[in-house]
Amino acid sequence: MLKLQYPLLLASNSPRRQQLLHDAGFEFSVKVKSTNEDFPETMPAIEVPKFLAQKKAAAFSEESLTNIVLTADTIVVIDNEILNKPADYAEAKQMLEKLSGKMHQVMTGVCVKSPEGEVSFVDVTNVFFREMAAEEIDYYIETCKPFDKAGAYGVQDFIGMVAIPRMEGSYFTVMGLPVHRVYDVLMKFMV
Repeated sequence: MLKLQYPLLLASNSPRRQQLLHDAGFEFSVKVKSTNEDFPETMPAIEVPKFLAQKKAAAFSEESLTNIVLTADTIVVIDNEILNKPADYAEAKQMLEKLSGKMHQVMTGVCVKSPEGEVSFVDVTNVFFREMAAEEIDYYIETCKPFDKAGAYGVQDFIGMVAIPRMEGSYFTVMGLPVHRVYDVLMKFMV
């Protein structure tokens, strides 16, 4: 495991973010605080994930005096519309039908708050979906239950394997944590 000057605290319940951070060689603890995820309606989509990551990090002001706190937020954007987590089956189906056959963007905002200050950024990946049959969409929703995922899909699931022929940008940004950029920020705290 890579040694950092301060304990690393991941403020996310996402099993994908936890796995990615672990696989990148970091030892960390997980702590989550309930945070209001509202943002101004007039805010440009590109600013939303960083704004939300910073909002989550602000809840850990006390912890960041002695720890490195890492927060992240991922959104899916198509035609300037933000697709959040679907509320139910019907909304998941509607989202996937919207993405089918088109290119969209996945934006992950990250905030690293520590005793030495705060670093925030957004990483963007263009994702290309092929046209999907209604049966494929139904099968995906029934088997993978993507209700905890922005845009109603996980790139590491069935849909990513069969319906995404290409991406421009980082696969890990689409999974929810642009590991290459997080690693660069955390390297500054390496012992």
